[in-house]
Amino acid sequence: MDLIELFVDEEDDERLDVYLAVQLNEVSRSFIQKLIKEGLVLVNGETKKPRYLVKEGDYIKVQIPKPKKLEIVPEDIPLDIHYEDEDIVIVNKPKDMVVHPAPGNYRGTLVNALLYHIDNLSSINGIIRPGIVHRLDKDTSGLLVVAKNDNSHRFLSEQLKNREILREYVAITHGVLKNEEGIIDAPIGRDPRDRKRMAVNARNGKGAITYYRVLDYLDGYTLVQANLKTGRTHQIRVHFKHINHPIVGDPVYSNRKEDRKYDGQFLHARKLGFIHPRTKEYMEFETDLPLAFKEFIQKYKK
Repeated sequence: MDLIELFVDEEDDERLDVYLAVQLNEVSRSFIQKLIKEGLVLVNGETKKPRYLVKEGDYIKVQIPKPKKLEIVPEDIPLDIHYEDEDIVIVNKPKDMVVHPAPGNYRGTLVNALLYHIDNLSSINGIIRPGIVHRLDKDTSGLLVVAKNDNSHRFLSEQLKNREILREYVAITHGVLKNEEGIIDAPIGRDPRDRKRMAVNARNGKGAITYYRVLDYLDGYTLVQANLKTGRTHQIRVHFKHINHPIVGDPVYSNRKEDRKYDGQFLHARKLGFIHPRTKEYMEFETDLPLAFKEFIQKYKK
């Protein structure tokens, strides 16, 4: 038997069997259902049915007989380490970098780089996502925190669950926002027409709130700051599409022809703040806008 422990670090309403089939990559959903029925899957120490809806903060233990082993290879990939101590690492992730390995993409990720540069990482999320407390999309740049031990991981995950971590983003949107600041309050769930996408979904979505403030008006665009109260998948991208101001360069949620010339969306995680797991003191980190942002702003500044 091989024991796999998973700490759910993202707000979702996925079925337990579906969630595990995705997280465990090469294990089929039918095999997962068999494990659940045999009592080899525990959620917070209890057995659940395959249809149980996974929640952020759930601690899942899975026992798998004769697992297919997967090796994640450390790679000497440069990292922009913003801060590091014995418990955490703050990384400024570049655009185009995937955070953790997934089927068909086991090399070149942030995790591959972390395994090379960092001696110890938390093991709560298993071999695929060591140390990963939260994620950023491949084409989203900016700050994220990595846990170097399990105690730090649990402490940070609890803050994330309780919405106590400051996450501030900067984006460039299409069009000129009428209000200089506002709140986008619209539930987000799977797009019923395409399960790989998210959408504002009043029927099956979960509550999602984004606060925004205009930083600058450009020629046909808006430079905007966005703060998350909730942490739904693709929340900022979906919410700005919902108010008809999609993020420039977004290959999924913007249908503007000009976006094809950009390599992903203009979305940057600029600021990150939380209570340190050991010192219990509040820490806040901020990073500069990427060069592509600055060049875009300069080009379209009124």
